[in-house]
Amino acid sequence: MMKVRLFLVISLILIFTGKAFAQQIQATPVYPQGQQSERELFIQQPILQVQPQAVPPSQTQPVPLPSLEKTSEFEQHISEKIEITDTQFEILQKLEGITFSYISHPPAVAVLEVSTKIGQFGYDLFRNPPSTFAPVEKVPVGPDYVMGPGDEIKVAIWGKVEGLWSVVVDRDGHISLPKVGILGVTGLTFKELKELLNKEFSKYYTGFEMNVSMGALRTIMVYVVGNAEKPGAYTVSALSTLINALFEAGGPSKTGTMRNIQLKRNGKTTVIFDMYDFLLKGDKTKDIRLMPEDVIFIESAGPLVAVAGSVNNPAIYEIKEEKTVSRLIEMAGGLSTVAFKGRVQIERIIDNTRQTVFESDIAGAKDMSIQAGDVVKIFQVVQDRRLVRVSGAVQREGEYGFRTGMSLKDLLSLAGGLKYYAFNKEAELTRVYVTDNGPKTEKLMVDIGKALAGDPEGNIPLKEDDYLFVRTVPEWQLYRIARISGEVKFPGSYTIQKGEKLSSLIERAGGYTDKAHLRGAVFIRERVRDMQQKSLEEMILRLERELLAEGSVQVSAALSTEEIQAKKVEQESKQKFIESLKKIKATGRMTLRLAHLRLLKGTASDVEIENNDSLFIPARNNVVNVTGAVMAQSSLVYSDKMDYKDYIEMSGSYSRHADTDNVYILKVDGSARKASKRFINWNPFSSRWEAAGFGSDVKPVEPGDTIVVPEKLDRIAWLREIKDITQILFQIAVTTGVVYQLL
Repeated sequence: MMKVRLFLVISLILIFTGKAFAQQIQATPVYPQGQQSERELFIQQPILQVQPQAVPPSQTQPVPLPSLEKTSEFEQHISEKIEITDTQFEILQKLEGITFSYISHPPAVAVLEVSTKIGQFGYDLFRNPPSTFAPVEKVPVGPDYVMGPGDEIKVAIWGKVEGLWSVVVDRDGHISLPKVGILGVTGLTFKELKELLNKEFSKYYTGFEMNVSMGALRTIMVYVVGNAEKPGAYTVSALSTLINALFEAGGPSKTGTMRNIQLKRNGKTTVIFDMYDFLLKGDKTKDIRLMPEDVIFIESAGPLVAVAGSVNNPAIYEIKEEKTVSRLIEMAGGLSTVAFKGRVQIERIIDNTRQTVFESDIAGAKDMSIQAGDVVKIFQVVQDRRLVRVSGAVQREGEYGFRTGMSLKDLLSLAGGLKYYAFNKEAELTRVYVTDNGPKTEKLMVDIGKALAGDPEGNIPLKEDDYLFVRTVPEWQLYRIARISGEVKFPGSYTIQKGEKLSSLIERAGGYTDKAHLRGAVFIRERVRDMQQKSLEEMILRLERELLAEGSVQVSAALSTEEIQAKKVEQESKQKFIESLKKIKATGRMTLRLAHLRLLKGTASDVEIENNDSLFIPARNNVVNVTGAVMAQSSLVYSDKMDYKDYIEMSGSYSRHADTDNVYILKVDGSARKASKRFINWNPFSSRWEAAGFGSDVKPVEPGDTIVVPEKLDRIAWLREIKDITQILFQIAVTTGVVYQLL
C-alpha cells in the first residue's frame, strides 16, 4: 500500500512539473549555448518595433526574436534605440496606420522611422558556410597546377607497348618509372609534366599513346592571421585558393577588412584581394591558387559608413574610393522600388555626439561627401498617413502620426519632451485651413508649460498638418568661444560671457609678455569677414561688368581682322584679371590699438567680444617691407631716423612704371595711409584732401609696416577706362591684408 501511495505522489509531482516545464518552454525562446548573457541583457531591455503597415490593428503580429550573432561596436552604435515612457507607448499604440511587434511590456526601447538595425556587409557569407561543397581535391587539375611532394601521378600507355603506373612524388621531388628511371618533377606545371613524360618515354618506345592524370593531391600548410574570425595555421588542398582558405578561417572578423586582404608569399605581398569585387561584381580574378607557407593577412577594417532604409541592400559598408552618397547608394544596389527620392539624411559624429548634418533630395545629395561613421538614411514613400510636425527645442524633431483627439501634450510626449533650454512659456503653432479662396494660415501662441501640466487651457487639441515650433530661451547659446594666441602668458580658447570686453580676455590670458608688439595685433571677427567678403565681391562684380561691357562694344566696333584679334586678346587679359581678383578672400581683420590693460579699458578698442573672435599678438618685428614698382622688393631693418623714401632708395629706387604720387603704407595694425610729407595732401583712395600726421601719435613708418609703390595703371590701355580702379585695388589691399600687384 505504501508503494502505491509513493507512486501516486511521484506521478503527481512529475505531472505538475511537466506542465510547468511545458509552459516555460512555450513562453521562453530557445537560445544557443554560450549566449545566456546576451539573452539576459535582451530581457532587461525589451524591444519595441514601430513599423507603418497597412493591416488592421487587431491582426496579430509576429514576435521577432533577437539576433544573437556577434555584433560590432559600430553596428551597436547605429542601432538607434530610443527610450520612451509608458505614456508615450500608450500614445503610439493609438496612432492610426501604425502597428507594433514587441517582446514584453512596458517597452524600454523604440525604433522609429528608418531602421538602422543593419549589419556589416559581406560578413554573413562566412558565418554559415554550406556543407554541400564538393571537396577541393575532386576538382579537375588545370595545366598550370604546380607539382610537389605528395602528389600522385597516374601514367597509362598503350599501342605497341602497354603499361599502367601510379607513382607518388617523394620528399626530394622525384618519381621513379620503369625503363625511364628517376625524374625530378617538383616545380613543373601539370602541362610541363606531361611533355616531360612523353619525351622520356619516346626515347625508349615508339608507336604508343600516353595519358597522364593526377590521383590524390598533396596538402599544403597556409596561415591566416590578423583580424580573422579564427586565425591560425590550416592544412588545405594544393588546389585551394585564397577564398577557400578564408572559408576555412571563418572569414574576416567584424573588426577585419573585407577590402584589403593581403596574400604574402616569401615575405612579399603577391596580391591584394577586395572581397567586394567578388560579392558585388562576381570578380575572382585575384583569387589566386595558394602555395605552401603562404600567409593571408587581414588588416583592420577601413572607414565604415552605413546606408539604411529604402535601398536594395541596406548595410554597413567599408569604403575606399567611394566618397560620395551616389557611390554608396550604387554599392548598396541602388534605390529600392519604394524609395522616396525627395528625402536623404546624413547623420555624423560631431563633437562627440551624433547629429543630422545634411538633409536634401536625392539629386542634391548625390555629390555630398561622406566620411567614416556616417549614417545615410533613404526614406520610404509615405502612404493614405495623417501627420503633425514639431521642431525646435525638443528631444526629437520630426513628423508624427496624427490621430483624432490628439493634444499638444501628446505631441510633446512623442517628441521626447522639451530640451532643458526650451522656452516653456510660449510656442508657435501654425495651422492651415482650407477655404474657397485657397489655404489660410493661422499662427497660434500656445503655453506649452500648461500643456505639459495637463491644463485644458494650454493642452489644446491638434489638427492634421499642425506645425509646432518650440523656441529656445532668449539669446540662447551653449558656449561662446574666443581665441587668443601669440605673446600672452596663457594662450588658448576661452569661453566668454555676453558683454565681456577684450581687456577681460587679455587679463584671463595672463596679460602680455615682454616681447609683445601691441601695434601689430591682429583681431579677426567672422561677422566682419562676411561683410568684407560681400563688399569685395560687389566691387569685383562691378569692375567685371564695366570691363566686359566695354570690351564687347570694342570688339563689335572693330573694323579689321587684326583689330578684332587684338581686342579678343585684350578681352582674355581682362577675364584673367577678374578671375585673379575673385580668388582673393577677406580676412575679417579689425584695426585696434592695443595698450597696457589699464589704458585699454574704456577705450574704443576695448570692444565687446563675439563668438569665434580671434586675437593674435605678434612678437616685435624690426623689419619694414618694400614692395611693388621698385627695383628690388626688400625687407629692411627698421630705423626711426628713416622715412618711406629712404626705404625705397635702399630698395633700388622706383622702377620705370612706378606711380610715385600714390605711394601708400599698409600699417602693421591693418590700416593704410598715404605716404607723403606735405601738410595737406590729396588722397585719391578716399577722393578728399587730408592733413597728414597732424595731431596723430602714429609714426609715418613703423616696424612691421609695408611700403607699397603701385604701378602706373594708365600704361595698360584697358585700365585707363576704369576711373576708380586705384580705389578698388586699394580697398582690396586693406580688406584682405595683402598687396595686390598687377602683372
